[in-house]
Amino acid sequence: MTSFQYKPRIADAVLQRKLKSSGAVLVEGPKWCGKTTTAEQQAKSINYISDPVNLNRNLILAEMDITSLLSGDKPLLLDEWQVIPQLWDAIRFAVDHSKGIGQYILTGSAVPPNEEQQQKIHHTGTGRISRLRMRPMSLWESGESNGAVSLGELFQEPDKSIYGESDKKLNDIAYMMCRGGWPISTMLDAEDSLETAFSYYDAITEIDITRADGIKRSASRTKRLMRSLARHQGSQATLAGIKADIATNDTDSLDTATIASYIEALKTIFVVDDMEAWNPNLRSKAAIRTSDTRYFVDPSIATAALGVGPADLLNDLNTMGLLFETMVMRDLRVYADAINGSVYHYRDSNGLECDAVVHLRNGIYGLVEIKLGGTALIEEGALSLKRFSETIDTGKMGGPSFKMILTAVGNLAYKRKDGILVVPISCLKH
Repeated sequence: MTSFQYKPRIADAVLQRKLKSSGAVLVEGPKWCGKTTTAEQQAKSINYISDPVNLNRNLILAEMDITSLLSGDKPLLLDEWQVIPQLWDAIRFAVDHSKGIGQYILTGSAVPPNEEQQQKIHHTGTGRISRLRMRPMSLWESGESNGAVSLGELFQEPDKSIYGESDKKLNDIAYMMCRGGWPISTMLDAEDSLETAFSYYDAITEIDITRADGIKRSASRTKRLMRSLARHQGSQATLAGIKADIATNDTDSLDTATIASYIEALKTIFVVDDMEAWNPNLRSKAAIRTSDTRYFVDPSIATAALGVGPADLLNDLNTMGLLFETMVMRDLRVYADAINGSVYHYRDSNGLECDAVVHLRNGIYGLVEIKLGGTALIEEGALSLKRFSETIDTGKMGGPSFKMILTAVGNLAYKRKDGILVVPISCLKH
């Protein structure tokens, strides 16, 4: 039997910080991303709610004496808490009356699945229960980024020079995209690790999408939709556009109401991780496109949905470029969470676009373009960053802390003469 050693996560420090300021912390995110294992590192006692050995006992206690499920040294981890949704109110009540912090950690891959169970939650938990969103591993966490460039330091010292060297080639990036950031897959042999994403995809389409809200959904329809979403990574595709794409590329079609229902279920189980639009102060009168940009939580979900592997991506660099953006967004979101930031997308009616805007809680921000690499694409990205930054009303909101082009390949991380940073994704960290 193979044993695996815990790989430290960026969420470790985030969870520790939240436990020092909240009575309880809800750790949520997709299954297999490491929520429970991360929470176990800081819990002093654990109740695995859905453990088959104790599940029936736990369900009985929930009706007879729910406070008994909250006994144990603190912080107490309640894994898969949503199986007994009334635990939410019990924890809120316990936190209120003890006046303590850092008492409970809740983990789960979905909200309570149906209306009847959701009605068992009567309070939001605001002020008592904070949230921590986990995602699959970034390249820094999996040990495949050397971390020569720190996103946090770029905000703290915007004028500082950068330098880093990357040994990752395009075939390495293609492999990491298909393998994904699932903790277990980062510990397996290369060939075996590629199977994790397909197993995950099968679980989503066959079981998990129905468990999201208790509504029986067709696996074949789910697969058609997920293939279309994979083809639309990084776009603001409408429901009508997705419907047309499915009709063109598959043997059957779905109506827009069905598509919306399926997408909402995929969001509930944290498979779809769409990105909000950024709304800056502009000098121009361009209309800002406010639709969310479509992404999966990990690029390997897209490659599994399309049935492709590393060699296929290397033979289709256009597709690889689109799905590379999904991987970059995963990593940027993980890194931004660690520095109290969020990641947005920008697009306006004049055709100006910025792939990612990292915006911190204190109002400062950085602009990012995403390119596979190569002189021509880097120049294209630099021009786009310059054009966009010139439209921002810096008198009202200040200029960007940095302008950066994140690439798949390239030997060096460096600052150009125009001040724009060029950074391989395998040189970036939080």
